[in-house]
Amino acid sequence: MFESFFQYEFLQNAAITGILIGLVAPLLGVFIVVRRLSLIADALSHITLTGIAASLLLEKRVSGINDWNPVYMGMAFSVIGAVLIERLRKVYKHYEELAIPIILSGGIGLGVILISLADGFNTDLFSYLFGSVTAVSRSNMWTVLIITSIVLLIVLLFYKELFVLSFDEEHASISGVSGRWVHLLFILMVALVIASSMQVVGILLVSALMTLPVASALRLSTSFKQTIGLSVLFGETSVIIGLFSAYHLSVPPGGTIVMTAILILILTIAYKKVSTQFSIKGEAL
Repeated sequence: MFESFFQYEFLQNAAITGILIGLVAPLLGVFIVVRRLSLIADALSHITLTGIAASLLLEKRVSGINDWNPVYMGMAFSVIGAVLIERLRKVYKHYEELAIPIILSGGIGLGVILISLADGFNTDLFSYLFGSVTAVSRSNMWTVLIITSIVLLIVLLFYKELFVLSFDEEHASISGVSGRWVHLLFILMVALVIASSMQVVGILLVSALMTLPVASALRLSTSFKQTIGLSVLFGETSVIIGLFSAYHLSVPPGGTIVMTAILILILTIAYKKVSTQFSIKGEAL
């Protein structure tokens, strides 16, 4: 693969895009997991699928838009879904978590209808569902690079606000942190990252890249910043090994990336269990 990397542009696009996603997805995933919003990634991924299905349907039914890039409509739907989740959280003030399954269900229902109208699954839609090494174009790579840069900048500028909101929203409001706007900005970032990740990881598996590296990091970390660092490390490891495996096995990269992340999680759980037993024995002696 390393020799082919310098020969084929599609491998360069997939590798660079994967590395960027491996950085930014676990980064946002730490805040998602701490805030107990893990399902929001699944909800927005299904809304993204609806946007992809709508784009493919338009390509079949409307002449003159054959060059339409489905990624951008997927992003638009994902952003709309993020805004709707925030609106529904205000409607159900005492049951804010209801907003996520409502959008998740709506996304699945509308997606099924649009996929049926587009004459079912095809090769393009399959690659969006599970990822594809060859599907990432140079324009997609630049889009992911821009989104990654924006997300990193926002996290750096609003790190304190995101940190406080993640652990105590009431304290944040008392401290003068505008929780409403920061939360909206946060889920918009999540929506864009999910939509931009789908061609490498796949729509149905992208939420795993946001949560599995964080789950592994939580077994080893002793601080919030350490959790972020380990999450990014595990995310990048999963993407690199997953892409390498997918290339040689000729399978969708989404599956190999997720299974690598699962393997890392199992190893961290086993390591933590063994180290705990040794420390207990050491204290006993």
